[in-house]
Amino acid sequence: MREALKTHSFTSFLAALASLALPVATLAQRTTYNLGKTPTQEEIRAWDIAIGPEGKELPPGKGTAKDGAKIFTQRCAACHGPTGAEGSPVDAHVQRLVGGQGTIGTAYEVKTVGSFWPFATTIWDYINRAMPLRQGGSLKADEVYALTAFLLYRNNIIKEDDVIDAKSLPKIQMPNRYGFVPPLPLPERQWNPTVSRPGGQYP
Repeated sequence: MREALKTHSFTSFLAALASLALPVATLAQRTTYNLGKTPTQEEIRAWDIAIGPEGKELPPGKGTAKDGAKIFTQRCAACHGPTGAEGSPVDAHVQRLVGGQGTIGTAYEVKTVGSFWPFATTIWDYINRAMPLRQGGSLKADEVYALTAFLLYRNNIIKEDDVIDAKSLPKIQMPNRYGFVPPLPLPERQWNPTVSRPGGQYP
């Protein structure tokens, strides 16, 4: 009998707590703070800068590895080394960009653009957003294409004179393209930057 009373008292206590929380939750839903504003279509387009594997969002422009070599020397070599295969001698967080193919899945993995990244469009996207350090967005589209071409060439993925642009870049097959998960059947193979699959999988 005593145990039944304890159970009844505890249940009543929980019910009382729930009844107190309900008005608070309802009040929170009704409260508006007049902060911010609805973004315009122009603002949304300006923020929508993600480049998917199919490259639909890539801007006009082009470049070759020869063009990119000059830009790399001027804007990138100070951190990544003269060829991109060295990384930074003073900052362990600045990893190598070149080499390491065949090491993924071994005890001595070297994760670089050429050995690890599954999509060539991601190279363009990352350079455009974040490079050079603390100057992300400062490079012109042609410069980003040229730097992308340089890294692909240095990783033996394209030839030095190959022209990289919005049409050719998405067609490049990276060495580790299928190193994450097997390709999904359509229509599941739709890339969505807002959706991540379990375990960090990519379509």
